[in-house]
Parts: sequence; C-alpha cells; structure tokens
Amino acid sequence: MCGCIFCRIAAHEIPTDILYEDDLCMVFEDINPQAPVHLLVIPKKHITSLNDADDEDRDLLGHLIGVVARVAKEKKIDGSGYRTVINTNAEAGQTVFHLHIHVLGGRRLNWPPG
Repeated sequence: MCGCIFCRIAAHEIPTDILYEDDLCMVFEDINPQAPVHLLVIPKKHITSLNDADDEDRDLLGHLIGVVARVAKEKKIDGSGYRTVINTNAEAGQTVFHLHIHVLGGRRLNWPPG
C-alpha cells in the first residue's frame, strides 16, 4: 500500500469506524459531512483518480457501485434518494488523491451542486 491517508485507512493503520469492508473496498463516514448521511466508498487498491483507472480496474469499479447501492440501502436512503460523487482532480474538488465515491443522502440535495 502507498502512504496516502486512504491507503493507510485501508491497511488499518489509521483507525476509523468501518461500516462495510470486503477484499476489494471499504466504507466509512466522511469526517466533514455535507449531508446527514455522507459515506466514502474507497477501493483498497490505490488508484489516484478516475483518470488513472484502466481496463483491469473495470470489475473493481463495478463492484464499488454495487457496494454504494448496498450501503445506501443499509442507511435507509435508497428509497428517498442519494447522490454519488467522484471528484477527479483539484479543480473538481478532489482533496485526497485516492479514488473514492461520496454517497450523500438524508436531505434534499439541490442541483446544480455548486
């Protein structure tokens, strides 16, 4: 694993309350929530951004989307609705350069997001 904060969380070097974990990914709450439910779904494999995912990551990316749906259901936001966000690079708001999916819900989410 690399030294980025999400790699360290995935390696259990930095403690966090893990809501879901399997061989490929983990889910935990964002430390700066923007909604009543704000989860992060991260792959354990370090991929810097969506731009850096390649053909060999296709199954992993699909798996992450399946996990998003699973945790949305567990958090009971699947019926009311939720938003998924993948920020890619700094101008889009990416601050941790390890691919991750934000899952936001529990309130009305405005459009455009900002």
